Parts: sequence; structure tokens; C-alpha cells
Amino acid sequence: RYLPTLVGRLEVVLERCGLRERDIVVRMTGCPNSCGRPSMAEIGFIGKAPGTYNMYLGGDFLGHRLNTLYAESVTEDQIIAQLTPLFSRYSKEREKSEAFGDWVIRTGIVKPMTQGRHWWTIPEV
Repeated sequence: RYLPTLVGRLEVVLERCGLRERDIVVRMTGCPNSCGRPSMAEIGFIGKAPGTYNMYLGGDFLGHRLNTLYAESVTEDQIIAQLTPLFSRYSKEREKSEAFGDWVIRTGIVKPMTQGRHWWTIPEV
């Protein structure tokens, strides 16, 4: 299981950004059946090949909105490199009580996934 390792690295970044106490839903699966429900997370990962993942952003904290593809075939170091500036911005730009998934939608980092039948398509960002 790789997710605990990644979460450990993300917690270091969140601490540096002053977000240690913020809840952000992160889900990961290596299975094409998506049993871990990564599509429902604010940050979701689906394994592409050993050590690489598609990264999805923008799911609703409560699971009412699917996330949107943000980056394809990223490694652990690339995940950290891409999320670090986003966490930094989120810590400075978020509205009171705004969840990370809502913030990435509001700021245009990803477009909202409004229809589940489009989840597998590559978004126009």
C-alpha cells in the first residue's frame, strides 16, 4: 500500500503551508475498478503503471461532485512538486471554510465535472 507513504509526504507540505489542521480528502487506487473511489475525492489518484498515477482534482469534500483530470502519469516527486504550490496558494487564497476541492474549482485550476458520463474524457483546461 503506497497511499500512507504519499500522505506522509503531503502532511509535511501541508504543515509548511499552515494547513495541517485542514481536512482534504485524498483517495488512491491501483485497480481499474476504482474500488477506492478516487473520483469522489478532492485529490484522487489512479495508478497508470508502477510508480505513476493520474492525478484528479476538484471533487467535493462531501462526495457530491466528481473530480477532474489534472495531470497524467505523474510520479511521487511530481505529485509533491505539483501540489506544493497549490497548497501554498490555497492557504493564502481560500475563503473562510472553503474546502480544497471547491477552491480548485473556484480559482479555475480545473473545471467542475458536472456530468459523470464525461469523467473519462480529457478536460479542456
